[in-house]
Amino acid sequence: MFVLRPAQLTDLVQIEAIAQRSAIGITSLPPNRERLLEKINRSRNAFSSEVDVLGEEAYFFVLENCETGEIIGTSGIAASAGFHDRFYSYRNEIIVHASQELKVSNKIHALHLCHDLTGYSLLTSFYIDPQFAAGDLPDLLSRARLLFIAEHRQRFADKLAAENPGVCDADGRSPFWDAVGKRFFNMAYPQAEQLSGGRSKTFIAELMPQYPIYVPLLPDDAKLAIGQLHPDGELPFSILLDEGFEADTYVDIFDGGPTVEARVDTLRSIRSQQRLPAHIAKDANDVEDSKKQLAIISNVKVENFRATFARMVITPSGVTLCPETAALLDIETLESVRVVALDPALAMQKKDA
Repeated sequence: MFVLRPAQLTDLVQIEAIAQRSAIGITSLPPNRERLLEKINRSRNAFSSEVDVLGEEAYFFVLENCETGEIIGTSGIAASAGFHDRFYSYRNEIIVHASQELKVSNKIHALHLCHDLTGYSLLTSFYIDPQFAAGDLPDLLSRARLLFIAEHRQRFADKLAAENPGVCDADGRSPFWDAVGKRFFNMAYPQAEQLSGGRSKTFIAELMPQYPIYVPLLPDDAKLAIGQLHPDGELPFSILLDEGFEADTYVDIFDGGPTVEARVDTLRSIRSQQRLPAHIAKDANDVEDSKKQLAIISNVKVENFRATFARMVITPSGVTLCPETAALLDIETLESVRVVALDPALAMQKKDA
């Protein structure tokens, strides 16, 4: 079985190995031990704190194989983007240039440096071991965060965003960065990413042009890179789109990758999740398989948050779990849980994949 839980100091070595394997562009998972240690400690403080309103908290989760103790994935939530500094993005815009005298009107694609997403909560740090990418576990890794948000709404904003890594080659060359950022910040893309390393991008944005960037003036490879994904970002991106995130408005100021955004209340998992009491069967075989649904289930705790995938009976009066799942979630009979059933069609697609 697998469980999503808060990261601990004992996970550092495994998290460091994951960060080394993650794609260039995932600045919230920097391959630097000191920064990762800082990230874990900051997360532990966030989980252990009593929070009435959202602030600078950052929550960092790991996905653990309970049989082996192996960490196979990570994900996170930053409570407020740009809490200390503005959170910068490029906003896609269409600028109209017209001449009444010549009777000519042109619509031109432009990128405008903005901080519209400042104050949004951010979904961050997604990585899963490629050997587990084809199953249900990516959904657990990404969507279980939404159950945590649903239970602890006072800790998060009403709107969410997520940056996704843009196009770069095996050597870390980003055509968008080379055409835009490098001209104002004289360093290669990997260096800029490492310097940022999950910190604020304000120091980059301060050197960027404040006027719109006219896309037709960019080299062809930079134009094509706008809004395009690094292959490693396709899986988490598809999960977010399935949830209801929109990806047409904003792109990252480094590599031009798509930044998605949505209102929390519009997301599929938020709308379909339920808070129900848990009933624990005496034996895993006490309930007929035909009545069970595949679902993501979490406890409603903070510091001891746990979430997993399981087959269970879900009714308006509660959920019925096997003893093993209840133990994994650290819950007793009649304790509340958050549960969201996996769409049957999606489950069939995964089974056939």
